[in-house]
Amino acid sequence: MPCAAQDLVPSDTLPHRSTINHSSKGFVFTTPDGKYELQLAARLQFRFATPFDKDPLTYADLSDQGTTAFKVNRARLKIGGHAYEPWLKYYFEYELGQSNLLDYRVMVERYKGLSLKVGQWKADYNRERVISSGEQQMVDRSLINRPFTLDRQQGVEVYGHLDGSGMANVNYWLSALTGTGRGARDNDDLRLMYVARLQWNPLGRVVRMNGSDQERTPKPAALLAVAGATNRSRYTRFSQAGGGALEGFPDTDTSLYDVEQIMVETAFKYKGFSWQHESHWKHIADRHGDGTRDLVGSYVQAGYFLHGSFPGIPKALELAARYAFHQPDSSVPGDLQNEYTAVVNWFFAAGHKNKLSVEYSLITFEQQDFARAEGSRVRLQWDISF
Repeated sequence: MPCAAQDLVPSDTLPHRSTINHSSKGFVFTTPDGKYELQLAARLQFRFATPFDKDPLTYADLSDQGTTAFKVNRARLKIGGHAYEPWLKYYFEYELGQSNLLDYRVMVERYKGLSLKVGQWKADYNRERVISSGEQQMVDRSLINRPFTLDRQQGVEVYGHLDGSGMANVNYWLSALTGTGRGARDNDDLRLMYVARLQWNPLGRVVRMNGSDQERTPKPAALLAVAGATNRSRYTRFSQAGGGALEGFPDTDTSLYDVEQIMVETAFKYKGFSWQHESHWKHIADRHGDGTRDLVGSYVQAGYFLHGSFPGIPKALELAARYAFHQPDSSVPGDLQNEYTAVVNWFFAAGHKNKLSVEYSLITFEQQDFARAEGSRVRLQWDISF
């Protein structure tokens, strides 16, 4: 039988084909020369909550809460990869349910100790917010996320990992940002938001930026980080929706606030046990009204895969708990909000890619001359990526 023309050509001279495979980053398309790569992934998060979902903000919220809801809480499309060179990377993330372009950034990571990022992303300030909502240990972030997060911002950043031996192991991030939140097309003054984060890895190993220790980290990894930010704008808080206002600070076209904040953070992972903690301080000065306010807050969170101590318990099961407190105004005696949360996680797949969580929270409000108010909620969540 005659041979095809291709069969007469030596195999080592045939053109290489592009590759398609699937990894933790989704479907990966790579050109033969390796200079171009496209990663395509999607994630869905389904949530049931009763008698409320979002954290209450006031005493009235606790008494007024009374709804049961099932919803598609997140529906994300993620596109990443590199172009021209493996060290020239890009990433986009789109929220389908709310039609929001969340992330779009380009990273120049040729040198481990000095990299550059431009675009829009979650400001590299605190661990709880930077960890993806799809890789959190709990169903959602703590009570203190709303008043202290910088959320997504646009700008430029230099960062790097100084991978010295032993205790000489440090990460750093320095950012200059527009400071008006996600989707902002311009600034509201001549000043930028500046953010700095310094992270020390005392055991010589970096703690992975995700919740839980599903990887059963074989050697202990720990971090101690400090971060600070300063900004002048009409906003006193940020969220996925962009710039917003904390209670008592109007958000108008003529508003102008100086905001300074600092944060201390710790984290640890080892053989299925994980720990993370943050303590925050925030100072807000009204440039027009001459009023000031200091806010403080903190959380501690820990989880463990019980299989490590009790082999009869399935490896996929994790228990975790969190305590958080927030003082919206440190000058008001006894003004305190507390969160007590426990969660049970079941991992169907590695890396949080298919996970079921059941969570219970008790939230309390305390203030001098007011009766203590409290409310509890239950949330069931399935998060799946592919």
